[in-house]
Amino acid sequence: MILEERPDDPGASKDSDRLQEDSSNPKGYDSLMQNQPGQLQSHRARLHQQISKELRMRTGAENLYRATSNTWVRQTVALELSYVNSNLQLLKEELAELSSSADVEQPEGESVTIPMIPLGLKETKELDWATPLKELISEHFGEDGTSYETEIQELEDLRQATRTPSRDEVGLDLLAAYYSQLCFLDARFFSPARSPRLLFHWYDSLTGVPAQQRALAFEKGSILFNIGALHTQIGARQDCSCTEGTSHAAEAFQRAAGAFRLLRENFSHAPSPDMSTAALSMLEQLMVAQAQECIFKGLLLRASDTPDSCPAQLQLAQEAAQVAAEYRLVHRVMAQPPVRDHLPASWTNLAHVKAEHFSALAHYHTAMALCEGSSADKGELPGQERVFQPSATCEPQGPTLPQHPEERRKLAKAHLKRAILGQEEALRLHTLCRVLRKVDLLQVVVTQALGRSLAKYSELEREDDFFEAVEAPDIQPKTHQAPEVKMPSLSQVKVTDLFHRLGPLSVFSTKNRWQLVGPVRMTRGEGGFGFTLRGDSPVLIAAVVPGSQAESAGLKEGDYIVSVNGRPCKWWKHVEVVAQLRGMGEDGVSLQVVSLLPSPEPRSTGPRRPALLWSQRECGFETPMPARARPWPILAWSRKNKQSKTGSQPDPCTNRNCVTCP
Repeated sequence: MILEERPDDPGASKDSDRLQEDSSNPKGYDSLMQNQPGQLQSHRARLHQQISKELRMRTGAENLYRATSNTWVRQTVALELSYVNSNLQLLKEELAELSSSADVEQPEGESVTIPMIPLGLKETKELDWATPLKELISEHFGEDGTSYETEIQELEDLRQATRTPSRDEVGLDLLAAYYSQLCFLDARFFSPARSPRLLFHWYDSLTGVPAQQRALAFEKGSILFNIGALHTQIGARQDCSCTEGTSHAAEAFQRAAGAFRLLRENFSHAPSPDMSTAALSMLEQLMVAQAQECIFKGLLLRASDTPDSCPAQLQLAQEAAQVAAEYRLVHRVMAQPPVRDHLPASWTNLAHVKAEHFSALAHYHTAMALCEGSSADKGELPGQERVFQPSATCEPQGPTLPQHPEERRKLAKAHLKRAILGQEEALRLHTLCRVLRKVDLLQVVVTQALGRSLAKYSELEREDDFFEAVEAPDIQPKTHQAPEVKMPSLSQVKVTDLFHRLGPLSVFSTKNRWQLVGPVRMTRGEGGFGFTLRGDSPVLIAAVVPGSQAESAGLKEGDYIVSVNGRPCKWWKHVEVVAQLRGMGEDGVSLQVVSLLPSPEPRSTGPRRPALLWSQRECGFETPMPARARPWPILAWSRKNKQSKTGSQPDPCTNRNCVTCP
């Protein structure tokens, strides 16, 4: 559930009243069950109409945003775009929930939990890959661009599918597959010398303001952002009423934090606010806090088996204090510009509510440890005494747990009082936010916690307690399971380069220029063909014997064999080419080769481009690179990894019995 404001739907409220009226009597309930498919279809149609209306509004606002140069008008339109984008995300979320056949139901009673904050996916417009790619294949690679229509259509279908991925592992695999294809495209078609004339258009996830850029890095960064956002949606959908659900949710939020960190460390000069360094840092901290909250929920479920254990309650107190500390940090970052200027106010308020709520829970569990501990726990508690933060009036290590029952009771009352005050503050903050007031589940959770604290406080209250001399100290934040920022599993999805037929990336890319030579016909003489071969895919002519027919035919050292008797052999191994040459008869063999031309401009000069630049290994795949050729860097530069300028080269073939040797 995305915590954003949206206009009330009169039709939806009428449907809600009708549902309540029908469910109050058996006949109405039977009628409801009979008409449920029709009502779902009507609800779905109404959502589609609202989505179409919001899309038209966004198109008009976007055109005005681009057309005007007035600063005040642009700010007003940006605010409207933010509102429209929030409505679109909510409507699409509601439509996805309505179309889902297996929705996760929120558990009732004591197991209800505070909702999480998922991110909406960045939206994009359709992109025409066909025209620029066909043109580039024809002009630079010297092949018929129309013969690659199938590959281009598959690429366009894959991109279209990534616009609406399912909120599960299948959706993550789809985004990872497209991201890997972008890495292949980056290595083959995009270089400082020449790139396809494409314009990538994406909407900001937080504000809805459009942004566009010609760099493929913007497309890659947006997909990586959506991978992190999809992880947040998967984590928010988990059932946290069981330990398995809390574990899956924590894992999802840790993966989301890893995606945002990877994006923050490798992307500069962001064209949209949601991909700026400040916003990505905030999102990473938010995901870590939500993962810490899920860890606490799992520990709380396991501790329910031993509610009277003093050490267990003290551990819960420190874990809750750790969650509160994480949310305080998140709230502080959210409240500071420039993040504050682009972030929904409901997110900031929810982070503040959670900080107060979990701080109150820390005091509540401390009180439970003091007054509910068993007799075995009321003695010395090694390793558990230092649960309080030091203050100016106590020793540097902090106050210790009292051992006398009456002292424990008074200290427990003091902690319960702080718990009650904290939960009342959380309820006050909840009512101050218009969006949060509509989240009934949030109010239920905090109200239940307040009720438990009040009930326990009344049990400890005595008539002779005329004054309170004990002041509850702060709880020392501590966790036994700190969240780990995990990078997204991009390498788990194995993909094949869609444009594999163009040849190995080490040679056949826009980073290189070459000249096609041949076909040339040669016959085998007493000394062979007059050249030496080396390497695989493609096979390289390592040496040419002076005065041989190979030299007469125009073959040179460093040429790559791309065709043998009309059969393409760019991906052939050394042994395959040798076998073909060895099997040639008196008619000889027809060879076609390519000769690399000098690069038109130096590779290491000029300013660095602000883009996402990763090595192939970081993208989740590795392209076979011929060891005999110079390994040109697939990417120009990277903040984290510098690729080697030279590669190991195997010795040329020295077998004089080889048919390819002179």
